[in-house]
Amino acid sequence: MIDDIIKQQKELKEKIEKIGKYLKIPEKSKNIDELRKVSQEPDLWNEPNKAKKILKELSDLEKEVSDYKAVLAQTNDLETLLKMAKEDDEKELRLELLKLTKSAEQMELNALLSGEYDKNNAILSINSGAGGTDSQDWAQILFRMYVRWAETKGYKVDISEISYGDEAGIKSVTVFINGNYAYGHLKCEKGVHRLVRISPFSSEGKRHTSFVSVEVIPEITEDIEVNIDPADLRVDTYRASGPGGQNVNKVSSAIRITHLPTGIVAQSQSDRSQQANRETAMKVIKARLYEMTLAQRKEKIEELRGERKAIEWGSQIRSYVFHPYTMVKDHRTGCEVGNVQKVIDGDIDIFIEAMLKGDKNV
Repeated sequence: MIDDIIKQQKELKEKIEKIGKYLKIPEKSKNIDELRKVSQEPDLWNEPNKAKKILKELSDLEKEVSDYKAVLAQTNDLETLLKMAKEDDEKELRLELLKLTKSAEQMELNALLSGEYDKNNAILSINSGAGGTDSQDWAQILFRMYVRWAETKGYKVDISEISYGDEAGIKSVTVFINGNYAYGHLKCEKGVHRLVRISPFSSEGKRHTSFVSVEVIPEITEDIEVNIDPADLRVDTYRASGPGGQNVNKVSSAIRITHLPTGIVAQSQSDRSQQANRETAMKVIKARLYEMTLAQRKEKIEELRGERKAIEWGSQIRSYVFHPYTMVKDHRTGCEVGNVQKVIDGDIDIFIEAMLKGDKNV
């Protein structure tokens, strides 16, 4: 009934207005005006890094405020339409209400992403663990899941390095997922992912358990300084290769960089240019070093508080069960989904939202 839609529209409008207050839209609109003035100053580009940071901040704020105002305007338009609506318009009006509700839910989720690096691009690494070929196949399934999820968000996915399994799947892969709030969403995925299924690689048809670890770190922007002594780096070149050892490049353009003091290793083989691969690998080194610094600082604080917690292999954050029943369960929130295929096809927002709404400090 139209009266029911009118009631829901009023509730939705109230919700959107509350989200606007939480997001501090009026304050951000003032910041936009100030940044626009700064961006027009003739000496802005005397400091290129500062100029890029200002323009990036301006662009992000403009999009956030514009998106919010667009949803609020559409909600007001729906209110006007409802005043003139007839019963024959019910189906169309319900569809419009549903679309606006989804937009409001996305804004509400973004409001939870208030961490220091939540807006950054994400560097996602997947490493196969115990389980041999099954684990490597599971790593490839997870890789496909995250790529499909990223595509639904309009994010760009760039493969930095990939190591294929001897028989099937992948041993490891590192990708850059580029887009607003990419890290904020994916930071919840860090941990061990467990798969239970009938192994397609076993002639006995027995149930098999595989483990894969997922690492997610924010891409560090130029304004964050990470001091790296060139003498601490070992740079190796090699030929990038695909499945079966087929050479992707005829020259040694792939790069492997090792940070000797910490043992951190980053590889890149996605580009035919050795210099481009070096720059990509250095981004990963820089991000991992920065994360290590933060982690050490956090561990020291927790040690002083007596709250240190061990993170051990096998302490899975999520289980994906294909046999003897079908279910995906997140062990941190208790969130469960029965349709496993839908999840591995990239529909993981329900788990991300449950984590963000249940724990803002993930």
